[in-house]
Amino acid sequence: MRFWPFRRARPALRTSPDDVLVTEELLHSAVADVFAVRDRRVFGGVIAYRGHLLVAPADAVDRLVARFRPFGFTPFLRAEEGDVILQALPLTEPVVRPRIGLNIALFVMTCFTTLVSGAFLFASPTFTPLGNSGLIAALLTGAPFAFTLLSILGVHEFGHYFTARYYKAVVSLPYFIPAPPIVLFGTLGAIIRLRSPARDRNSLFDIAAAGPLAGLAIAIPALYVGLQWSVLGKIPSGDVMQFGDPLLLKLLVHLKFGAIPAGMDVFLHPVAVAGWAGFFVTALNLFPLGQLDGGRIAYALFGRHHRLVGFLTFGGLILLGIATQSLNWFVWAALLFFVVGFHHTPPLDDVTPLTTGRRVLGWVCLILLVLLIPPVPIAFS
Repeated sequence: MRFWPFRRARPALRTSPDDVLVTEELLHSAVADVFAVRDRRVFGGVIAYRGHLLVAPADAVDRLVARFRPFGFTPFLRAEEGDVILQALPLTEPVVRPRIGLNIALFVMTCFTTLVSGAFLFASPTFTPLGNSGLIAALLTGAPFAFTLLSILGVHEFGHYFTARYYKAVVSLPYFIPAPPIVLFGTLGAIIRLRSPARDRNSLFDIAAAGPLAGLAIAIPALYVGLQWSVLGKIPSGDVMQFGDPLLLKLLVHLKFGAIPAGMDVFLHPVAVAGWAGFFVTALNLFPLGQLDGGRIAYALFGRHHRLVGFLTFGGLILLGIATQSLNWFVWAALLFFVVGFHHTPPLDDVTPLTTGRRVLGWVCLILLVLLIPPVPIAFS
């Protein structure tokens, strides 16, 4: 679905306390021209220095990463009470053999499950006459939905991927997650694995924000085009599946159909349904919590206060579930609590502040969350 936590870097081999002290002396010598040490501590396998930088933070990280790597350590910088803390953690970037075959297999499976889901639930009116011409032709009725949805998810994930590669982060190709076609959309989204920490808050922000913004660049036009093919009709009797209306969708529907008369509703074309799904997936991942895209954006914006933002978001989801009496939000809150969590790995350089332009764009992303989230995602009435 989104931006999964990076695989924890491989710990260095365990060493005795005497070996750690020897390593500390070597590291202390290695930082002398970069960092003025005022105090130093060794606790567990972590070596920490307090002092101030002698060079720019970005330059310090570049030098220290290269110097610490032979000892099996990774440097992390952060500001604290007017000083800078340099932590040397016994971690190294993992060397992972790419298994592209798995990515391809999952993508092919997801193509099939979304195609079947589209044929069962969101068959294209254009292709419906083909439904009586055989199995393959029947599956083609789900092609507009499947193609649009996979395009949104794929562009979203590759937005993350190429931005991470630009910043020389160790990142996997997207893993698409198929789901049984009876599950509404035939997919649970896609993820990438970031296997190394970000260099600084600016690169962290860029990697996190690139996915939602790239995905929306496909989802918004898809929804607009799909609405041109949608129809206004009378709500039938019996059980009807209804998609919740986020504010941005309400605006687009009003531009196309105007005020909706009582007893009438818009019946979405499959392309519009896929666009709605793109809105929903983007909104879920913009929640400022943990390792979600929004959680990374929140860390870039608020730094060490991101955990408080995450707890407030979790509480807001519970209140939203109570206010709307929608089970959807309780399920999502439980998944966030037990699977995603509130932890976020800091960047190597947590001293360099976020630029003003990125700070403004970060608040735009949080506003997008409000515009894209439906109070009740899916209901039957």
